[in-house]
Amino acid sequence: MKKLIPVYVRVPLIFVCVFAALEYFIDSGDRPAFIKYPMVALFLVVFLFLLIAIEMVVSAVDNVTYHMLTEEQKKQLDEAQSVPFTESTFYKNILKKLTRSKSVEQEADVMLDHNYDGIRELDNVLPPWWVYLFYGTIIFAGIYLVRFHIMGDYNQDQEFQTEMNEAKAAVDAYMKTAPDMMSKDKVTLLTDAPSIAAGKAIFQTNCIACHRADGGGQIGPNLTDNYWINGGGIKNVFNTIMEGGRDGKGMVAWKATIKPSDIQKVASYVLSLQGTNPKDPKPTEPEAKEWKEDGAAAPAATAVTDSTKVAAK
Repeated sequence: MKKLIPVYVRVPLIFVCVFAALEYFIDSGDRPAFIKYPMVALFLVVFLFLLIAIEMVVSAVDNVTYHMLTEEQKKQLDEAQSVPFTESTFYKNILKKLTRSKSVEQEADVMLDHNYDGIRELDNVLPPWWVYLFYGTIIFAGIYLVRFHIMGDYNQDQEFQTEMNEAKAAVDAYMKTAPDMMSKDKVTLLTDAPSIAAGKAIFQTNCIACHRADGGGQIGPNLTDNYWINGGGIKNVFNTIMEGGRDGKGMVAWKATIKPSDIQKVASYVLSLQGTNPKDPKPTEPEAKEWKEDGAAAPAATAVTDSTKVAAK
């Protein structure tokens, strides 16, 4: 028997709806739920199998029922199902409820006396959908008036600030997983205690084997004076850690191990060690040259007072 929606459309549509619902309600990250969770895939397979089985049973029952009808009943059923949807009784009833307009045969009952050069006007009622929509706008206006002008709910400034805070939170959440965009051209010296402490932790994990915990130098050079082999200052120190030191005998590049924003913290910590005068520092390398920021005199440094307060350059 013919149906409004063919089986080859109905089954995939239901299956897709169930699949979309599972994807919406199951947090599977960047992979589909049926790949990340095998039980979901099993459920979808069983569900699709049941859909096909139900359709086969229903189709078989319909066929049996159809063959049990008389020829006259079969003819009437076929004629009813061959009627286009727009000509069906269901469609006409829905249209009548939505418009309530008079049929052509009843136009005389709603014809007005106005006559403009032979043009007559019908006095049909407004479509119910339009009337209900208009009533809805009145109700909405009343609620809006009470909520915002009588009860004093949030105003436009507060709404703007709330949206800005939400946007900032979304940006902060994105930046936690976004690609690190720090580079030599963008890097700046960090002086806040949390950044310096984070740089110190990374330095102690990766750098003390060559530079000692106090930065006095061992295999690598002394980091507490104003003499640098590859240039001082935040940009040069950042680039040296990022890309490595001298070819063949300098420090290895750390860009594959430490992300750029953390290298910025390490470089800032290293620069905060200048002038701390560690015990028995390594002698200055022959290739090292005294560094001054843009020709300015080297600033005096203060001593480290604790693990989180490191003197800035």
